[in-house]
Amino acid sequence: MRKNTRNPLEIYKILPKTNCGKCLLPSCLAFAAAVVEGRKKLRDCPELETAFNGELSANIPSLAAAEFEQAEFMDKLQDKVASADFQALAPLIGAVAKDDCLIVNSLGKDFRVSRQGALLSECHINSWVQAPLLSYITSKSHAEITGRWISLREIRGGIDWQGLFTSRCETPLRKLADDNPHLLEDIIELFAGREVEWYQADIALILHPLPKIPILICYQSPEDDLESLLTIFFDECCAVNLQIKSIFTLCAGLVRMFTKIAERHL
Repeated sequence: MRKNTRNPLEIYKILPKTNCGKCLLPSCLAFAAAVVEGRKKLRDCPELETAFNGELSANIPSLAAAEFEQAEFMDKLQDKVASADFQALAPLIGAVAKDDCLIVNSLGKDFRVSRQGALLSECHINSWVQAPLLSYITSKSHAEITGRWISLREIRGGIDWQGLFTSRCETPLRKLADDNPHLLEDIIELFAGREVEWYQADIALILHPLPKIPILICYQSPEDDLESLLTIFFDECCAVNLQIKSIFTLCAGLVRMFTKIAERHL
């Protein structure tokens, strides 16, 4: 086991995978994510062997250490933003350079990024937006939108994140759509989305969490004995314009935001 385990999948590998619920979470994968985030301890799994518990616990950084690591990461991103040529960068990322700021559109809302890497907007700034947005701005490569859609597994590193992506993004969003039949239509209106035709989907919509990060959400409602199905696809350019962790962070943040919207509607 490598030092400082931060990937929930590494923890998941040594769990019993029975989804017994004794840890008070719905699945072993959810438990693994909770351990990494500091919300659970390995000893909270009564089925985990003591030897594994002790070995892996030593390799999981504390929540304070994780927060410090995140702060260091943000500092590095902000340093890169400070040295960027905004005028040259703006057309590459679909932004506008004005008054020594970059104006970047996210879901139909404009965000101003200062030379110091701070975000300013007339709307509420969700915490999950900042790191992916700055990562997008400081990406080494910039690709144009292709109109060709790929799954998360086809993005570099996506296979390792697929399990967590399914449990934290696609599955909860599918359940939201099941419980709130008009939610996806509301999302189109609220966040500058666009409905498109998609094979075997009752509704398919395109959103732009960032200008050149289009995502396609396809939902098939339940029918007879068949469960509903929801899949999230990405334009091929996403694999160039953003790293897999930031893609996951964006999608997980979107689902949390949609959940709050659904709760308010109810």
